Amino acid sequence: MAGEKLTRAGAVYAQLREEIFQGNLQPGQRLRLVELAQRFSVSQSVVREALTRLSEQGLVRAAPQQGFSVITVSLDSLNELTEARIEIETMVLRRSLARGDIKWEAATVAAHHRLAGTPILLPDGALNNEWFTVHEHFHQTLLEGCGNSHLMAAALTLRDAAALYRRWSRPVGRDFDRDLAGEHQALADAVLRRDADAAVTLLAQHIDRTSQALRTAIASTDTAVP
Repeated sequence: MAGEKLTRAGAVYAQLREEIFQGNLQPGQRLRLVELAQRFSVSQSVVREALTRLSEQGLVRAAPQQGFSVITVSLDSLNELTEARIEIETMVLRRSLARGDIKWEAATVAAHHRLAGTPILLPDGALNNEWFTVHEHFHQTLLEGCGNSHLMAAALTLRDAAALYRRWSRPVGRDFDRDLAGEHQALADAVLRRDADAAVTLLAQHIDRTSQALRTAIASTDTAVP
């Protein structure tokens, strides 16, 4: 019986997590136990278990007397994280360009080729989870030539903290006209030319573009979103 409950909670967790990533559940939206229990045909305790797990991952907020809601974040927090990412990731990228060997170059080419061949949207218009995995691999590969595990750890920690930003840039930030393929191509080209100034400028612009879409959403709705 306990195993069955865990399985049901896992299914509810997975579905709600995907709906948050897809932007179907909006920043700050209340997640009511009764409604979700009815929707998924499970007990409220199963829903609570799923929401608690999402809360532990930073996707859902639990507030006393208010229950659960999709997370929100302040504009200041968004800007601070964006600034930190730009500072750290561009520094690490410069070191990759200075230290990366031919094996690193080959890995960069392969990672970009895979990214370029992976659609961001599925045929039904939903965001493609595989694209986000491949996208993360490309950016991580760019940084791996730095030769410093501590700098890599710092950069990847900040990237993890911004994962939901990337997920919400399109459905919440409404940034539908962005040429992501072009941005990645230009970045890969600059890296392979070993043009450090161009590469770090492009990376900084790439990071800030994601945040800018969400800044616009915050300004237009007065709702703090990541």
